[in-house]
Amino acid sequence: MDGLNDEETLFVGTAEAEHVEMYLKAIWHIKERGEEVKISTIAKMLNVRQPSVVQMLKKLNSKNLVTYNKAGVKLTGEGQAIGSSMMRNSRLLEVLMDSALKVDIDEEMVCGIEHHMNKQFTDALCTMLKHPRKCPHDHDIPVGECCKSDSG
Repeated sequence: MDGLNDEETLFVGTAEAEHVEMYLKAIWHIKERGEEVKISTIAKMLNVRQPSVVQMLKKLNSKNLVTYNKAGVKLTGEGQAIGSSMMRNSRLLEVLMDSALKVDIDEEMVCGIEHHMNKQFTDALCTMLKHPRKCPHDHDIPVGECCKSDSG
């Protein structure tokens, strides 16, 4: 039976990509709170040392995801999109756990899953949850294309 393949495929995630996403999400979240994006704030939020933050900001700057200079840290359009997407993923997962599955929100699990969600999955989850606008912590959930097409 040459058409059957019962072997499972395993994936090794790239820690590098997840680190990038977490930094962008942290910067996005700090901006959402209306705070100035400071190295110390990012370090505290991600539980890393300030030199690590500086090193990553330089890397993000070279990838055109942030502008990082003496004036401060600012997300570029692409950095903003990734940060917003990560926040959308995590907040939709929180709604799924809290409202649909009726389980305690496990932030570590949310953080592990959010990096592996693609747009199709996120939009399907959002649609299934009836396009929630707030997460259980009462933060806004960034609007996706699925929300725009279903509203009206």
